[in-house]
Amino acid sequence: MILERIRPWLAPFSWDVVTAQNYQMCAAKGAMHGPTSDGHEATKILWESRHLEPMDLTEAVDLCRCCHRLAPFCFYNGNTFSSIVGLVILKLELLPEATHLLRSLAGHIVAGVASAEEERAFREFCEAMA
Repeated sequence: MILERIRPWLAPFSWDVVTAQNYQMCAAKGAMHGPTSDGHEATKILWESRHLEPMDLTEAVDLCRCCHRLAPFCFYNGNTFSSIVGLVILKLELLPEATHLLRSLAGHIVAGVASAEEERAFREFCEAMA
């Protein structure tokens, strides 16, 4: 499948949407939803300054990884930003197996647990999109 490689992948996800996503995850697990004093404002500023920008998918995943590391919420930061990337990947309309694999790779990258091999596989997939 040939896709436009550079685009505003994260544009549909305003900070309000990110916050609502985290709220839903916390509610589903009975965890407290709320901003952190250390990372929330910095992450909000970063997200709002970048999420509308055209970028390649690897840059979008990297932005989500950076936001996860800043820990804007009390709980489920990795899950929040991984789910956002997962929603982006679902819209690619790939074969189910490819969608599953790409979502898994992206989720590991966002969470900071991807191996070098996983990161390389994700990057190679993204480069092949053009």
